[in-house]
Amino acid sequence: MLFLPGYALFLLFSTQGLAQAGKGDRISGLNFATRSPVVASHGMVATAHPLASQIGLDMLKQGGTAVDAAIAANAALGVLEPNNCGIGGDLFAIVWSAKVRKLYGLNASGRSPRGLTSDKLKAVLGDSKTIPLYGPLSVSVPGTVDGWFELHRRFGKLAMKTLLAPGIRYAREGAPVPSVIAYSWQEAVRRLEASRSTIQEVDNFRRTFLINQLAPKEGQVFKNPDLAATYEKIANGGRDAFYKGEIASVIDRYARKNGLYLRKEDLASHKSTWVDPVSVNYRGFDVFELPPNGQGIAVLQMLNMLEAYDLKKMGHNSAEYLHVLTEVKKLAFEDRARFYADPDFAKIPLAWLLSKDYAARRRKLIDPKQAAKRVDSGALPLREGDTTYLTVADDEGNMVSLIQSNMLEFGSGLVPDGLGFVFHNRGTSFSLQTGHANEYKPGKRPFNTIIPAFVLKNGKPFLSFGVMGGAMQPQGHVQILCNLLDFGMNVQEAGDAARFSHSGSSEPIGTLMLDGGHLALESGISNEVRKELERRGHHLIPKDFFGGYQAILSDTTHKVYHGASEMRKDGQAVGY
Repeated sequence: MLFLPGYALFLLFSTQGLAQAGKGDRISGLNFATRSPVVASHGMVATAHPLASQIGLDMLKQGGTAVDAAIAANAALGVLEPNNCGIGGDLFAIVWSAKVRKLYGLNASGRSPRGLTSDKLKAVLGDSKTIPLYGPLSVSVPGTVDGWFELHRRFGKLAMKTLLAPGIRYAREGAPVPSVIAYSWQEAVRRLEASRSTIQEVDNFRRTFLINQLAPKEGQVFKNPDLAATYEKIANGGRDAFYKGEIASVIDRYARKNGLYLRKEDLASHKSTWVDPVSVNYRGFDVFELPPNGQGIAVLQMLNMLEAYDLKKMGHNSAEYLHVLTEVKKLAFEDRARFYADPDFAKIPLAWLLSKDYAARRRKLIDPKQAAKRVDSGALPLREGDTTYLTVADDEGNMVSLIQSNMLEFGSGLVPDGLGFVFHNRGTSFSLQTGHANEYKPGKRPFNTIIPAFVLKNGKPFLSFGVMGGAMQPQGHVQILCNLLDFGMNVQEAGDAARFSHSGSSEPIGTLMLDGGHLALESGISNEVRKELERRGHHLIPKDFFGGYQAILSDTTHKVYHGASEMRKDGQAVGY
């Protein structure tokens, strides 16, 4: 006989048969929205975890800037959402400075180990055509900590000790795990356990991220005292504690012992790069993304192609609308597979890729009635993951759009001794094809999927937003923007609306789309639309990953922020 505690027993019987239950009705706005946007005048924080959102809000109330609040929230998320983010990963950000009325971009992604040559890597891999998803060969330099300090140096006000203190407290005292994070944590542990022969060293991960040898369940309190100690070293010793000091020494020793090629010299030589965000105009709005090695310009390429279509007339999530967006995505992703790479190693034809003329020529390749099985990248005259995204706006009008990731959940699966964080596995995103723009080279940044976004209207901030999740991110950005700018949804409705996700495009690691890929649709899209898409040649699959969205819309007329955090995550938007 099965004995359950009272609350668990109540949940077991009270939720049976509810999968098909209808949702309630809203008295204003679109009925599918899960709630109203959060509105506030002085500041707004939207993250993937309510406790992190409240930490960010606390920093704003203490007089911190938007960047201060973002750093504090991100550090806390390394404790609260460690499957998706942490200081073993990379970071990208776009910051709006109200003082100088300018956008700044930060690329805080790390490079491959300098001691691992291309020939040595290929010798180790043998006949393999790709770098393994997990384990020692997938690890590149973590860029997050340097990213925090670069952002803080330019835009911060509160002391770094103050910003890291809430994360330290939760790491030491523990925090209950919410529903979506618990589910993702459990799924990630199953995948990692199935790959332990590739990961090789698994004891540290189990000791750090499991409770009684199991992934935590919803409501269980998770503690990470090792990470608390690591954060304290960073708070006291600054970024050099991580890249040149005691933490770097521990990483070096662990790497040498466990087959990683990462060395203290790789950490010491790391630096983030300030970059100029790039943009295109869509429906009178200037949409900004960061240039490669990320995939942000795929959003801009898609928007350039879409602007010639009357999407509103097609109808939201109609078969015609979804067909066009899917075909546009396929075309942009072919260029993504061929051209997007570290600009220090590859010449990227950025102006050409983002030109309206190029978009017009690519648009002509779309058959309005038939899904393409294969498309090519443009000719010059060139995997699922998860992440955390957050955005903050302060009382002075500064805003930050920040995204940070382990790449796949729990990254490489490797945890350096006693440090409390997992190394990301971004190094698996390199291509092994000779001559490819994204070909593996030592000291090179791999192709990166994480992309923050920002929108200006007439030179004023309009929207800071992001959509988490691997190749879903550019697709998600475009769907959010179309929901807002073509269909007039509010910032919450734009995130809650049903989405599509197309997978199977050609990838920067060298794989090619030969069969048109696969299209997944959320349950809010009708059976009639599904049948019509299949008739047009799309291969529908029952399930995929549809991302996670946070956003802040700035109403500069009324000096009010509108915050949103969608229902696919545990997150929360809060303001004051």
